[in-house]
Amino acid sequence: MRELVFEERGVELLRYVYEPDTPVVESPKPYAHPVRTLAGDVVTAYRPHDHRWHRGLQMTVSYLSGENFWGGGTYVREEAGYVDLPNNGTMRHEGFPEPGTELLTWHTQAGEHWVDETRTIAVEDVEDDSWTLRFHTSMTNVRGEDLVFGSPTTCGRPMAGYCGLFWRGPRSFEHGRVVASHGDGPEMMGREADWLAYVGAHDGVERSSTVLFVAERPTTWFVRTTPFAAVNPSIAFDREVRLGHGETLSLGYRVVVATGAWDRDRLETYVKEHA
Repeated sequence: MRELVFEERGVELLRYVYEPDTPVVESPKPYAHPVRTLAGDVVTAYRPHDHRWHRGLQMTVSYLSGENFWGGGTYVREEAGYVDLPNNGTMRHEGFPEPGTELLTWHTQAGEHWVDETRTIAVEDVEDDSWTLRFHTSMTNVRGEDLVFGSPTTCGRPMAGYCGLFWRGPRSFEHGRVVASHGDGPEMMGREADWLAYVGAHDGVERSSTVLFVAERPTTWFVRTTPFAAVNPSIAFDREVRLGHGETLSLGYRVVVATGAWDRDRLETYVKEHA
């Protein structure tokens, strides 16, 4: 296992594991865990018992032309459920051509090379009670034919449109509070918004934390407050996205990790000031 460690003001903000020791069934890929606030509180979960392939914050794709770069089983419409298939792909680290920029290649379980990715990650906007992880990815289709991004929802399961950058919160964040640019609460599942925040309380300390996700473009969100905390600005919630050979899909996000329970006014002010 190889990793990068980001620190600020004596606090380890995150560990980015770029060469993980991951079983094939969990679709090996880089991930960030633990992710901490400046107060030192951890806001990610790692390999929870219900979904072993959930690892903090990671770029994932649940359905890519029939392959699974998410982990675990694949939702099959004809079976109306999840099936374990030999289709768990790998996102392979290829190097850091310069600080903060990572090259990756995506390979199917059968060994076919389908995607070249350039990913940038950076810690920015460190303030008194918050900091930002800037995440940008450019994914280029090298398969030789179209690639189709989808999700369990595009394959027939309602309200399960997870696909793309995915955050799994700690157990204590269950039943947390969701605030978004165009709505509130778990009803944001499957709805469009410019940004979405999750507020959760920690065990062991009398503190809460806020994790704010800001997308470069309006996004349809996958979000849960129970049975666990999860947020995903979905690439293909209920509509497939087709990427032609040689074409590139570019996506960018800011993930703001804040100490305390931010209310709507604080969130809106922050987003406006950091636009």
